[in-house]
Amino acid sequence: MRIPRFYESQPLQLNQEIDLSDDVVQHISRALRMRPEEHVILFNGEEIEYTAELLVVEKRTVRARLIKAIASNTESPLQVSIGQTLSRGERMDFAVQKSTEMGVQTITPLFSERCEVKLPKERQAKRIKHWQQIAISACEQCGRISPPSIRTPSQLEKWLAEQTADLKLILHHHSEQPLQQMSPPSSVALLIGPEGGLTETEVELAISYGFKPLTLGPRVMRTETAPIAALTLLNYLWGDLS
Repeated sequence: MRIPRFYESQPLQLNQEIDLSDDVVQHISRALRMRPEEHVILFNGEEIEYTAELLVVEKRTVRARLIKAIASNTESPLQVSIGQTLSRGERMDFAVQKSTEMGVQTITPLFSERCEVKLPKERQAKRIKHWQQIAISACEQCGRISPPSIRTPSQLEKWLAEQTADLKLILHHHSEQPLQQMSPPSSVALLIGPEGGLTETEVELAISYGFKPLTLGPRVMRTETAPIAALTLLNYLWGDLS
């Protein structure tokens, strides 16, 4: 049986006894109904994860002892930052979850001309926390040890101006150069448009900031599907997919 994995933001050290965070407590005690002497794996973003033995399992408290350290490196060597234009409902959740599974390092929700989602500043912190938890849960499931950072929502041009990656790409139907002919980068910034697509003015703006158009084939993908396809291709060419 697979040992459950949980993200703990607190420092972790071999032979340490710790009280687990509230979210993990609820999962262990209520959802999984685990018992003392059972094992879990804990990680906190460093390159070591720990097998931990449960000592106390109560409704509001779970204490564990870290009994084994395991070197782990499941992070992609290709650093990818995504600017994902906001989409409705579960589409954004899906994009965050699957991009995490595919190895993305940062995700910045973006506002563009055709973005139909209104997200006032007073609601942004709650949504960021929600997306960050989705990313953490995806890491627990897929074996990653470093959850991606979900950044504060940004206007498109502000995000474009901040990108310093080796290679900057915008998903667009017209591509002048295949990815296979580009020099292998160590970092990529990837711009994903909204459901209605980016306007021609926005595409030209991205190009003016050094972004290169990238097409993924003859079919039009949904905004939540595009980052998965792009990350798969990028990691196959220059990351750790084989």
